[in-house]
Amino acid sequence: MDWTVYLSGEIHTDWRERIETGARAAGLPVRFTSAVTDHAASDAAGDVLGKEREPFWRDHKSSKVNGIRTRTLLEQCDVAVIRFGDKYKQWNAAFDAGYCAAKGKPYVTLHDEDIVHALKEVDAAAMAWAQTPEQVVEILRYVTRL
Repeated sequence: MDWTVYLSGEIHTDWRERIETGARAAGLPVRFTSAVTDHAASDAAGDVLGKEREPFWRDHKSSKVNGIRTRTLLEQCDVAVIRFGDKYKQWNAAFDAGYCAAKGKPYVTLHDEDIVHALKEVDAAAMAWAQTPEQVVEILRYVTRL
C-alpha cells in the first residue's frame, strides 16, 4: 500500500524537505502533499475573484480558495504531519489538526518541547508527538511496514 502523507504547518524552515528526503532514502511507500507553501501565492489565491480594498476581505477570499486544496488533500491523506514552529503562530496548522481530529484522521504533531503546554489539546488528539523530522520518518517507516 502506498501512503499519502499531508504536511501541514509552518513554512519558514526545511522540515518538509527533511521528511521527504528521509522517506525517499528509506524507500518508504509514501507520497507527500501539502498546502501552498509560497506565502505570497497563498495570500493572493483569492485575487482572481477581484481586487479588495480591505485586507480582511482579501484574506477571506484567499482562505476560501486555499481551503479547496487543504480540505481535499486532508480528506485524501492517510496521515497528516502538523508542524508548529516557534517563530510564528500557525493558526492554519491548529485548524488542520482540529479538522483531522473531528474527521478521525490520524495526525502527528511536530514541535519543540517549549510549546507543549500551548498545544496540550492538539497533542492529546494526535497519534504521536515528534520533535524532529527524523522522528517523523521513523514513525512513517514503522507504520508503512508491510
